[in-house]
Amino acid sequence: MAFLADALKRVKPSATITITQKARDLKAQGKDVISLSVGEPDFDTPDNIKEAAIAAIKRGETKYTPVSGIPQLREAVARKFKRENGLDYKASQTIVSTGGKHVIYNALLATLNPGDEVICVSPYWVSYPEMVALCGGTPTFAETYLRNDFKLQPEDLEKAITPKTKWVILNSPSNPSGAAYSHAEMKKLTDVLMRHPHVWILTDDMYEHLVYGDFQFVTPAQVEPALYERTLTMNGVSKSYAMTGWRIGYAAGPQQLINAMDLVQGQQTSGTSAISQWAAVEALDGTQEHIPVFKKAFERRRDLVVSMLNQTRGLKCPVPEGAFYVYPDCSALIGKTLPNGKTIETDEDLVMGLLEMEAVAAVHGSSFGLGPNFRISYATSDEKLEEACRRIQRFCAELR
Repeated sequence: MAFLADALKRVKPSATITITQKARDLKAQGKDVISLSVGEPDFDTPDNIKEAAIAAIKRGETKYTPVSGIPQLREAVARKFKRENGLDYKASQTIVSTGGKHVIYNALLATLNPGDEVICVSPYWVSYPEMVALCGGTPTFAETYLRNDFKLQPEDLEKAITPKTKWVILNSPSNPSGAAYSHAEMKKLTDVLMRHPHVWILTDDMYEHLVYGDFQFVTPAQVEPALYERTLTMNGVSKSYAMTGWRIGYAAGPQQLINAMDLVQGQQTSGTSAISQWAAVEALDGTQEHIPVFKKAFERRRDLVVSMLNQTRGLKCPVPEGAFYVYPDCSALIGKTLPNGKTIETDEDLVMGLLEMEAVAAVHGSSFGLGPNFRISYATSDEKLEEACRRIQRFCAELR
């Protein structure tokens, strides 16, 4: 339609939302669909957090809030960064937004000019390049490879940087691959960034607490303090606290950048929900006893899914360090034929065939910028995961 903005031509709909909706539609038709497409913990929000929200309602905390968040939450965010990441921020250097996606969008909108480039690490969360394009920037890409467990190598980061690069977005643990960077691996990347003082770092730490075994999470400004003045460290309560629907993301960074993001947010959404913010204060400051419980369940599920997928014809699945996704390689299945006679030409053909024939919803890897792969979320029950993997095994065995 002629009156729609040209910017919309640069943006694709979210593949994860599209597949999840198709799965819902099939479910509504009575099909026994197992959806492994959505990145949402199946756990309920912990009771202490829910009670804090109820208490806030009863106290009458139901009015507009300051644009950047209530002082109590901004102070809790500053304490969290100090306590868990060794990063010193004043409350004024923090901002609270309506989810992590909103934080990232505000940062890009506040800083990008036409021609500015933003490096997205492939495979990337589907929204990164689309948000860059919507904000008038140009998404560029640094590739990762199965042989390195989908971790960015310093030489590939170096190659991706140009004089026009304004930001690099780093996501550890990664959605979609679950890959996470050790201190030594992150140091190699920060060493590259130290050589390019015009490049800012936007780090998406949303899955920080969901790392497994002896893995120790680190964030770039913690590994290289000299990057502090050009790093925006973003996090939120959605994944670690099972609070996806509460819509709270937060970040900390240089004062000038936070002020600019506050300006954008003030004309966009203003402050986020007062009740959700009080719940988030309790999430950050209250007991963390649920986190080991979440981690134990997710680690068990990861091991189950990786084991069953690696016993599946044509699939190779590395063991991710964190998040709740696996990203199996399905290149050996491209060119095979479905029982209905259709040839699998892309990873999208594969996941659509899997949904239609076995009622398992996954997301094709090409939508994350790297294929042929597909993403499975193991944030659901062991029983559903085991049944889904059996269906995947049957589907792959029937390809000719």
